[in-house]
Amino acid sequence: MRFIDLAATSAAVAATSGRRAKVELLADALRRLDPAEIAAGAGWLAGELRQRQTGVGWASLRDLPPAAEQPTLTVAAVDAAIDEIAAVHGPGSQARRRALLGGLFAAATADEQRLLTALFGGELRQGAQAGLLADAVARAAEVPLTAVRRALLLAGDLRAVAVAALTGGAPALATFGLRVGRPLAPMLAQSAPSVDEALAATGTPAVVDVKLDGIRIQVHRSGSEIAVFSRSLDDITTRVPEVVAAVRALPGRELVLDGEAIGLDAAGRPLPFQETASRAARRTTPSTTGRTPVAPAVLAAAETTGQPVLTPYFFDLLHLDGADLIDLPGRERWAALAGAVDASLLVGRMEVDGPERAGAAFAAAIDAGQEGVVVKSPDAPYDAGRRGSAWVKVKPRHTLDLVVLAVEWGSGRRTGWLSNLHLGARDPRTGEFVMLGKTFKGLTDELLRWQTERFLDLAVEKGDWVVRVRPEQVVEIAFDGVQTSSRYPGGMALRFARVVRYRDDKTAAEADTIDAVRAIHAGRATG
Repeated sequence: MRFIDLAATSAAVAATSGRRAKVELLADALRRLDPAEIAAGAGWLAGELRQRQTGVGWASLRDLPPAAEQPTLTVAAVDAAIDEIAAVHGPGSQARRRALLGGLFAAATADEQRLLTALFGGELRQGAQAGLLADAVARAAEVPLTAVRRALLLAGDLRAVAVAALTGGAPALATFGLRVGRPLAPMLAQSAPSVDEALAATGTPAVVDVKLDGIRIQVHRSGSEIAVFSRSLDDITTRVPEVVAAVRALPGRELVLDGEAIGLDAAGRPLPFQETASRAARRTTPSTTGRTPVAPAVLAAAETTGQPVLTPYFFDLLHLDGADLIDLPGRERWAALAGAVDASLLVGRMEVDGPERAGAAFAAAIDAGQEGVVVKSPDAPYDAGRRGSAWVKVKPRHTLDLVVLAVEWGSGRRTGWLSNLHLGARDPRTGEFVMLGKTFKGLTDELLRWQTERFLDLAVEKGDWVVRVRPEQVVEIAFDGVQTSSRYPGGMALRFARVVRYRDDKTAAEADTIDAVRAIHAGRATG
């Protein structure tokens, strides 16, 4: 298949609003892919590169060669080129990667370059996510949608499911099952602003789990073999030896556990999320600088003293000694979990029959320094990869009125609009503004149009990438917390910031101060 045809499909999907029309466009493109091209092509249509790590960042995409006049690239050729780019390592790798990237872009037309830039930058926003692709795969392969969704949930890999459906049909899809050692997409939770609304979604009776501010883990054990996967299905086994040690001590021979790993301080309270995440992200391969790697010592301590640095806590059991549990009601899975895992490694859980007890559980979780709660229906199966009403998370929401300091031009569907906001809090001592991070979340098309006009009017410096503006526009920002960050001058950054609304009723002098941000960071109420 020509790459230009895939780029045309991507552009058409982005310009189409109706779900059915999007599915038809995607299905037509999937049918035209050669068998060897399906894995790459299906991933690209969903906005994902088959190669998870390419070494190409936004800086590499700024100075690109002129576009080719005529299309010559095929899907297979582009996939092979990206393979070659991703494989570059060692001395001189930066120059070699830049040369390969330049060669690929020089062979691409303007439309093809736009698609490549969006794929490498992770900014392909055309409304064709995994759920829509599942519909398109079913349509293209002429197989039941339920079969595609089931395979996708168990495999956790859209590309593999697309290949199976389009080359082997329903029989190939039926071969997908829960396989110990192969991660599956985790069940996700909707959000609600209160436990009352969460209970309205799940019904009563319900259970309320403490929501830990750690990293999601899925642990697979088969005999002595143990693998730990992240929420994004990356293998992080070597980075969390404490989790491995804890699961090795369990009696079950075959297990698939769902939970969180979290760092705790000396008093047993959770460490800030970035400390847990940083600890889990640290690779523990042998050092090449002469320093002793940390992992062996940590593993030895975890196995001999029972003092792990990262503690796992589990809230679900998906497989036990040859039996899949995902289709069982929650109460049955959780009963099996309680029998398979020591109580000290279980997430705190309370059965509730109404808002009063649920509210008490929420308050207790927050008082203990946790992130919130997840309200769960005990009748629901484990709906892998789905975000349904059976699990509903409730977290305290922070909001601040901040000032926009600059705005970045958008890409992909947002090309031509000012999108990513640079946010600042007022420093009452200097009168200046302290940057706390960026966000493009929560922006509708109407807001994007409005803010593009607004910030061009406020512009003091118009760059190709960033437009710096007079610090006058106040925006209300919701966020989940404040974390330590060396990236910004205030030493802090907002977590999961998103736009609530613009505050034309406030001046920049009335915006929230950096002191209010520090109070949230320190865990103090701000009133």
